[in-house]
Amino acid sequence: YLVAAPIAALILAFAFANREIVTIYFDPIGGHGLEPIPAPQYAVLLIVAALGVTVYVWLISLAGAAVLGFAVALGRRFGPRWLDALLLAYVEIWRGTPFLVQLFLLYFGGPYAGLSLDAEPAGVLALAVYGGAYFSEVFRLGFEAVPRGHVEAAECAGFSRAQIVRRVLLPEMAVLVLPACVNLAVSLLKDTAVLSVVTVPELTLTVSAIGTEFYAFVEALFLLALGYWGLVEIAAALGRIAERRLARYRFA
Repeated sequence: YLVAAPIAALILAFAFANREIVTIYFDPIGGHGLEPIPAPQYAVLLIVAALGVTVYVWLISLAGAAVLGFAVALGRRFGPRWLDALLLAYVEIWRGTPFLVQLFLLYFGGPYAGLSLDAEPAGVLALAVYGGAYFSEVFRLGFEAVPRGHVEAAECAGFSRAQIVRRVLLPEMAVLVLPACVNLAVSLLKDTAVLSVVTVPELTLTVSAIGTEFYAFVEALFLLALGYWGLVEIAAALGRIAERRLARYRFA
């Protein structure tokens, strides 16, 4: 799976090779003269770069969503009533509205509120806030699934609230919520495709543009599906590895 996208890119390039296309000039040495490079090979470079953008945006958004979700879950569990109500409103609003609408409001409506962001930062922020609402519910239910007796035992041992979270709730909760977190990570990975509508140069925008330019729509869609499938399989494999490593914290 690690080489699925590059192989698919090469397949697409060969599919383009017999089409009537122009030559694009590319500087491979950095200032030592421009050398002609066939457009199919340039397409491969664009796809590889778009793959890097997709993975980068996904990882940053995933980390932000997980941190935000964990903070929201802690606030709802240990915070006062007014904070719980405020955070609940955030969760319900963000889970109850389409991500595309949220992205449009942030990117196009943000400047009216004094928040003007480029396409990529806006996409990362929108995806992180959107995913944080879902992660918060997963973490909250994970906290509630930890047996009350374990928490009471830690309190009797003199643990502070921070120690209870770090040494009791977090390890046991992580085992319980890991499969759901992996599913959310996969969902966020596929949601990066939505960022193409605000011109983030990720896989969907780049491959679609190449397919339109070369009139290779079927090949482009095939490459796009194969690329996302490979990324999803990698994410799932990493999730299985993490689950095996956390299994030692499993409680009876």
